[in-house]
Amino acid sequence: MTYPRNLVGYGETPPHAAWPNGARVAVQFVLNYEEGAERSVLHGDPQAEHFLSEMVGAQPIPDMRHMSMESLYEYGSRAGFWRIRRLFEEFGYPVTVFAVAQALERNPDVVAAMQNYGWEIASHG
Repeated sequence: MTYPRNLVGYGETPPHAAWPNGARVAVQFVLNYEEGAERSVLHGDPQAEHFLSEMVGAQPIPDMRHMSMESLYEYGSRAGFWRIRRLFEEFGYPVTVFAVAQALERNPDVVAAMQNYGWEIASHG
């Protein structure tokens, strides 16, 4: 039986991309938007989010809201998104947003801003 995954790729003969203006590097800016879709007892989850954060060693709190975790996520939707949006708009950089649908559903103003500035929205979780 052959192995079902392709780990070889192009091997010694990769394609040679020709970027505009002779550029040798392409950069893509991707923003994760998850705020409002993290695990929470408010969403019917058995415990609050404890893994997907910058809080090292955070522990799950069964059947209770994790207020400091909620605060981390809320900052992103209340302030962080708008600060980042202004920076990308100032420099005219395109953005792809890896967004959780539930998070977008909870903040239509953010969705409108993404659409108004022509940001590409891709599904994330």
